[in-house]
Amino acid sequence: MLVTLKEILKIADAKKIALGSFNTPNLESMRGVIAAAEELNQPVIIMHAQLHEEMGLCELEEIGTIMLYMADKAKVPVCVHLDHGTDLSYLKRGLDIGFTSIMYDGSILPPEENYANTCIAVEMASRYGASVEAEVGSMGARESGEPGGESIYTNPDEALKFVNDTGIDALACAFGTAHGLYLKKPKLDFERVKKIYSMIDVPMVMHGGSGVSEEDYKKVIDCGIRKINYYSYMAKAAGEAVSAMEDKTFFHDITVCAEKAIKNDTLNAIKTFSRL
Repeated sequence: MLVTLKEILKIADAKKIALGSFNTPNLESMRGVIAAAEELNQPVIIMHAQLHEEMGLCELEEIGTIMLYMADKAKVPVCVHLDHGTDLSYLKRGLDIGFTSIMYDGSILPPEENYANTCIAVEMASRYGASVEAEVGSMGARESGEPGGESIYTNPDEALKFVNDTGIDALACAFGTAHGLYLKKPKLDFERVKKIYSMIDVPMVMHGGSGVSEEDYKKVIDCGIRKINYYSYMAKAAGEAVSAMEDKTFFHDITVCAEKAIKNDTLNAIKTFSRL
C-alpha cells in the first residue's frame, strides 16, 4: 500500500517508535526490505538517493517505477522516498513518476539558500500531494560516506524557525551520526535531539542510522526520532554473505544469497526501531 511520508510517520509518532527507511538501489534489496516489513507487519520506507544514480546504478525512472510497483502491492504501508536530492530538477523527476516523498538536501549550502530552495521544494511537492523532508545542520559527509565538509550540529532555534517558515513534513538533524561505515563508536548528542523534539511539531529524522548500538537506537527514539535511515550495514551484510559462499559460479545464486542477507539484517533493524 503506497502512502506519503507524512502519513506513515503519523503511525510512528502515535506508537512512539521509529520507522526504518532503507535505500533500495536494486530489486534484491527492495524485495528483501519489503519482505521483512511484511513478515513483521510494520510500515516501511524505501528510498532512492540521487547519489546512487551518480554512482552508475539505476536511473531514477528505471528503479523508481519498480519501487512504486512493489510499494503499491505490498501488504503493509510503504512510502517511496527520494533521498538526498540536491537538485530541484531531480526532485521534480521523482515527483513526476509518482514518488510520495522527497528530501531536499541543501545542508552544505548557506542557510538562506537552503531555506529558499526548501520552500520551492515544498511548493512543488504540494502540487503532487507529496511530503517533504529537509535538513538543518550538516553531517559533514555525503551519502556515500565520502567527506563533504565540516560537521555542523543542528541548532534548535534554527531548526524551529526552519520548520515553521518552510512548512516541511519532517526534519533531518545532525547530532553525531555519519553516513557510511563507522571507524569508531559515534558519540550522539541526545540532549540536542530531545530539545529540538520539544520545540518543533514535525517528526525528526536520523541519517547515518546504520551501525549505531541497540542502546543508542532506543535512546534516540525516546528523544523523538521517528525515521531512521539505514543502508550501509545492510549492504555490508549482503556483501559478507556473498563472500562466504563456497560456489559463486552463477550470478543468480549470488543475488538470492544477497537478498536473504538483506532481509535478515532488515528484520533485526525493524525489530529494534519498532521495539518488537
